[in-house]
Amino acid sequence: MEKAFIFPGQGSQAVGMGKALFDAFEPARAVFAEVDDALSQPLSKLMFEGPESELTLTANAQPALMAVSLAAIRALEAECGLDLAREAAFVAGHSLGEYSALASAGTLTIFDTARLLRIRGDAMQKAVPVGEGAMAALLGADLDQARVIAQEAATAANGVCQVANDNGGGQVVISGAKSAVDKAIDVAKEKGIKRAVLLPVSAPFHCALMQPAADAMREALAGAAIRAPCVPVVANVTAEPTRDPEAIRRLLVEQVTGAVRWRECVAYMASHGATKFVECGSGKVLAGLLKRIAPQAAGISVGAPADFDAYRGFA
Repeated sequence: MEKAFIFPGQGSQAVGMGKALFDAFEPARAVFAEVDDALSQPLSKLMFEGPESELTLTANAQPALMAVSLAAIRALEAECGLDLAREAAFVAGHSLGEYSALASAGTLTIFDTARLLRIRGDAMQKAVPVGEGAMAALLGADLDQARVIAQEAATAANGVCQVANDNGGGQVVISGAKSAVDKAIDVAKEKGIKRAVLLPVSAPFHCALMQPAADAMREALAGAAIRAPCVPVVANVTAEPTRDPEAIRRLLVEQVTGAVRWRECVAYMASHGATKFVECGSGKVLAGLLKRIAPQAAGISVGAPADFDAYRGFA
């Protein structure tokens, strides 16, 4: 087993995503119908037609991205004979994509995943009033540099500022109070970091300010049925694989305030036998990051019927 299946996070959404899968494959249509039913909302119509302003709302974007990822997986199973338990060495997802990874591996039902992601999205949006938090990308910075910058900014501004995403290839994202993140951008420039730029996000994800959302997810996950995945899931917050349902429950809570260690996740998979990475869902962000983290590995993105021939050749 040399393949790893990876699942994108927020930011990969786009109006029209999943429509070609819906039109081409009955298993994909079943996924979209199940998500719509779980949320008592025609989310698929919003995905296919927009408006973009509503699709990008955190509470909509999170279950929508999961729906496209699982539609792709179900279509691959039906059209290409994919058997994750037999073919995959690992699954992993970036932030909300971890839920997609877990659903693909049978840990969560699609119905429950959609509901959990709606709770997660609502809770993350409500945790910090709009305008009080921010996130910024430090381009050309490594993890150690980003940690130093965040700590200096947090001390100077007397506010939360933490590393939120280590995406690899000199791309680290910080998150926290708006004043502290603004200060971090100044500190980064003083330290000669190539570029530091605020991100167009609605809340400061993956930092201590998200604790109210973590509390909400602890309560929601306590009642969720979580089964052992059919393949190891490499967790965001540890960059290590697990198949233990109770560990998964705990890690999903920690993920809300913890950093997404994506670079380390990919590096772990690549160093433990994964030579081919299949990004399932909307966009091609993770396949692009793969080239920077593990250039020796091969990667493709599968998010539309046109990608299936490439998958067959890749498999």
